[in-house]
Amino acid sequence: MAKGLIEIALQLGSKLGANTSKFLGTRSNVSFLGTGPKDGMLFQKPINPESFATIGIEKVIPDIESSLAYATGGKLNDIELSTLIKNLKTMEAYVTIDKQENGLATIEFFHPKHNSLPSDILKKLADTITAAGEDEAVKVIILKSGGDRTFCAGASFDELISINDFPTGKEFFMGFARVINACRKCPKFIIGRVQGKAVGGGVGVASAVDYCLATKFASVKLSELNIGIGPFVVSPAVQRKIGLSAMSQMTINADQFYSADWAESKGLYADVFEDAESLDHGVQELANYLLSKNPEAQKELKKVFWSDCEDWDQKLEQRAELSGRLVLSEYTKSILAISDSIYLR
Repeated sequence: MAKGLIEIALQLGSKLGANTSKFLGTRSNVSFLGTGPKDGMLFQKPINPESFATIGIEKVIPDIESSLAYATGGKLNDIELSTLIKNLKTMEAYVTIDKQENGLATIEFFHPKHNSLPSDILKKLADTITAAGEDEAVKVIILKSGGDRTFCAGASFDELISINDFPTGKEFFMGFARVINACRKCPKFIIGRVQGKAVGGGVGVASAVDYCLATKFASVKLSELNIGIGPFVVSPAVQRKIGLSAMSQMTINADQFYSADWAESKGLYADVFEDAESLDHGVQELANYLLSKNPEAQKELKKVFWSDCEDWDQKLEQRAELSGRLVLSEYTKSILAISDSIYLR
């Protein structure tokens, strides 16, 4: 039982850093039944970064620190303990890129609130995709998010609530336009890895990749109408993938999550897997296949695939202006003030 906090730390996933991973080893999937730090227990079930965001990492750091010291019998020296706690504290939003010598680049984004996307993360994501596309050493790109429950919850509610003027509103929604256009203009094939729910702008991101694979838990929802706006910026990408009829259905029936199988049948997902492990295998298998093929042919194919979208710079900016006006409405302001979880209901 005393190992519980080590297991909890491990449940946070790969973002703890190399030092932590090296020290903790490879244990996982542990249930926590204790009640206090001396048991090495703080939670009753395995957790992920999203859970820490809900609890508030600063509130649990002291218990984590004392529990880790107890759980290891004092074997953690001050430097190791300090590094571990520092890593726990940095479970914050990020965009990273991992480049392999074989030409595979993996771009990962994360936000502790269900992988929602505030302006700074949108900018980093668009810039990272653009840079990877311009890097001659990169041949194929995988786009994924951190955590295991939600691929992307779309727009950041915290930022939506704070919008009080049109220029700010337009600029926020331009963030999604830039991500979609970055995917469109990137001369490399982008493989999407969708491990969980995709909502609003998250559906747009999944639609903007060239080939999307998902788990059976990756249901989709366009819930923008529920907050008084619409999926104006992302709808061209969504419509391009699943057609006007299916996109309209999702937009109007904004309360409903559509299953991963439904999304596959409409063309959003190319394949649906039982779990994240099999998804990762499928993503890697596809990436290896593409890495073995002529990159020049892939570049030309991508031009063909997106050939009807040359006007999207202007179109998506116009859509961002529309969303930027609507988000200022009294209706939207009142809905946003009630709850920041409407997207995931």
